This record gives sequence, C-alpha cells and structure tokens, in this order.
Amino acid sequence: MSTDELRSIVAEVLAELAEPGDAFARLTTPATTAGPSGPTSTPAPEESDAPSSAATEPAAVPASSATEITRPTLSGAPVSIEVSDPTVPEARHRIGVENPANPSGLANLAASTAARIAVGRAGPRPRTESVLLFGADHAVTQDAIFGDVPTALLDQFGLFAVQTKVTTQDEFLLRPDLGRELDDAAKLVVAEKCVKGPQVQIVVGDGLSAAAVTNNLPQIYPVLEAGLRDAGLTLGTPFFVRYCRVGVINDINDIVGADVVVLLIGERPGLGVADALSVYSGWRPTAGKTDAHRDVICMITQNGGTNPLEAGAFAVEHVKNVMKHQASGVELRLQESGTR
Repeated sequence: MSTDELRSIVAEVLAELAEPGDAFARLTTPATTAGPSGPTSTPAPEESDAPSSAATEPAAVPASSATEITRPTLSGAPVSIEVSDPTVPEARHRIGVENPANPSGLANLAASTAARIAVGRAGPRPRTESVLLFGADHAVTQDAIFGDVPTALLDQFGLFAVQTKVTTQDEFLLRPDLGRELDDAAKLVVAEKCVKGPQVQIVVGDGLSAAAVTNNLPQIYPVLEAGLRDAGLTLGTPFFVRYCRVGVINDINDIVGADVVVLLIGERPGLGVADALSVYSGWRPTAGKTDAHRDVICMITQNGGTNPLEAGAFAVEHVKNVMKHQASGVELRLQESGTR
C-alpha cells in the first residue's frame, strides 16, 4: 500500500468521525445481542449473593451453540460475530499450533497436563479463544473465593457454624491473621457445644474455595469419619468455620483439647482447578504452633487431583500414624526417620 493510499484511508476515517451524531455515536453504541424479535441491548449481569456453582468450569453449552454479537462499524453496516463457548472440552483442549512438526507428539503432550500449552498465537498475541478461556476460568476462581458453602450441606453432616474474627470477604483476603482466630461469640459456642478431650476433632472450613467444600465434602467426610471410628478413635463434635485460615486450629484446640485436630479446608483456586480441598492435621495444636507442626494432604479434587474417597482413607491412616508417634509435622518426620 502506497503512502498516498494510506493517507486517503486515514482522511476518510477522520471525516466519518467528524460527522456529529453519526459515526461517533455508532462507535459508542452498546453491543447488542440478536434475539427472536431483532437486536436488543444486552442487559448487565445482576449481582447475586447465591453460592457459587459446584462445578470447577463454567457450565458448558452444546458445542454447536454460539453467542452471536452484533456491533456497528464506521460505515454503519452491522457485523455479526459468532463466539463459541471456549470452555467445552473440545475447545479447551484444541491444539492451536499450526502445522506442528510432530502432531501426534504434541497432542500426547497436551493430553498429559492441564497446563495451557499448544494454544498457538495470532502473530505475537494470544488467540481470541485463549483470551476468552482465560477470562472464563478466572471468573470461576472468583466464584470459588467469593461463594458460600450451602447451609443444606452443613446440615447434611450435622455441622454447626461459627466464624473467625473476619467480618467481610474483602477483609478475609486482606487480613489472613484474623482468619486464624475465632471471634468471641464462636469461642463461646464451641465451648458450649463441643465434646472436650476427644482423640480427634474434625473441623471444616471454607478457606479460599467454597466450591472445594461443596464439591468434595459429600465424598470425603463419610470416609474420614467412618474410618476414624473403625480405628477405635473417639471423635469430638464436628463443626464449620467461616472465613477460615489453617492456623485457627490452634485457637480451636485451646478450647476442645483434642489429641489431633483435622481440618478440611478449601485451597486457593487456580485457573486449572478451582475446587481443590486440603486436609490439614496437627498433634495437640495450641497457641504458637506453626506450619512446621502440621501435615497436609492437598489437591483433593475429582478434576485431576487425588480422589476425595482415596484422600479420606489416606487421612485416616495418617491420623493413626500421628497418634502412634504422638507427633506431627517436622517432628513426625524425624521420628519416622529414626533421628529422634
């Protein structure tokens, strides 16, 4: 393209932009979605306090479905763009590299991991479908963090609920120290309702993913509880902690006095998995004890991690080992290795 041709195009664009109430108005017109009776304005999503979806990926529409978006152009002629759902499996795992040297090898590599590889690019930039998938997965992580564990699920397992010193979700993210301490009302409730001096105290906490608790508790909790009872261990009164951080087990055990505290808590969600659960445990946790005194079984999820049924059985065996050595964390490792 010559310099004169380029200047001519720029001049035409500037001329259209200069027309009052015409091109500029069209450029700033909100996007519309085609409906049965013609284009209508797309409404903004309503905010909701409802619990987040149990799924770790946005609900997928059929592969053939697509959202049609109509936008105006400088000339005034509408252009429709079909945007397919980027979260359906065939779109999520599609190989985007053009003409790979080893197609089968690349396909095998991509199938072996949830990482975003072999997505291809458009010049130096990511493809549109990669950006859309990233945005969709990021939205799921936010739902996991800002969601709530359903009350019906807590009732299903007979868990009463208490709260840490955190008062809002934003404060929970900004002040992790407050999530490690029960508030005064919670301490009174725990002291009133919980059995004192059990061998094992089970606690459930939302942590950084309500979806982790919602999706995995129905599978892991019955296995954990039944396994500990079958092992002849006495159990305390289980309960749920909102705005929960791992260190809260110190505060809890200063009240109940258990030999072992087991905490089922939601992990920080990632773009690949947003519903992973962890099982933390500690031997006689009390004020001043840290992560060095605890053990963890992590990445418990049905979406590429440890199956919750298997994790529950493993947690039972671990608690039995903690009871045997009367130690956890680094001290347990030293005893098992014969160093202590």
